[in-house]
Amino acid sequence: MSLLEIKNLSFQVGTAKILDDFCLSIEGAEVHALLGTNGTGKSTLAYLIAGCEGYHPTGGTILFDGRAIHTFKIHERAQLGITMAWQEPVRFEGISVAQYLALKHRDLDPAPFLEMVGLEPVRYLTRMVDRSLSGGERKRIELASILALRPRLAIFDEPDSGIDMLSIYDIINVINACKEGDSAVLLITHREEIALIADQASQVCRGRIVSFGAPAKVAAYYKSRQCSACETEVCADDRP
Repeated sequence: MSLLEIKNLSFQVGTAKILDDFCLSIEGAEVHALLGTNGTGKSTLAYLIAGCEGYHPTGGTILFDGRAIHTFKIHERAQLGITMAWQEPVRFEGISVAQYLALKHRDLDPAPFLEMVGLEPVRYLTRMVDRSLSGGERKRIELASILALRPRLAIFDEPDSGIDMLSIYDIINVINACKEGDSAVLLITHREEIALIADQASQVCRGRIVSFGAPAKVAAYYKSRQCSACETEVCADDRP
């Protein structure tokens, strides 16, 4: 049984279909890359899995460890072990970096998690998680928090957004550390080179999977047949 199984999921806003009969499964300790251009439904899928407010399927089922969760609230899904690293990290006013990283595990030593994302603990543990941090610093702290949570499923939505190219290696380290800790990872990206670090990959277009398999194969298909919300015919007649 897959850890995450999405069956015939649909999501519609007005007359616009964002996800259309979407199917996906992820095994435990598997890194699965979801590749696609902006506007093809990738982030919407992440919000539906996480249970974000205002995101309710109009059809289909989301199963986590065999349990239907599509009616669960976001905190109930978090209790099951589903967590998400946002494109724009959340600010927590009045809380230090050390406190933020230890929100779930109070006895946790947060220093190793900062080191894994390229931040010196002595410089950041006492910093406040607020506007005094740059966007890149907040993004790295957000990634460190995912490791500290020790989730069963970690969703990374465009993890390289707002981070310099050099820190791509830090992102890879975080994802590999999740896998080594038996966490499954859903890696959402529009860049084929990021998808290559996954075990399996899928390309999404027009709210559906149009290519699935080895990351190199899917990345090559994506590179040659990129599509967006308004340019979908390249995939419409070539769906496997």
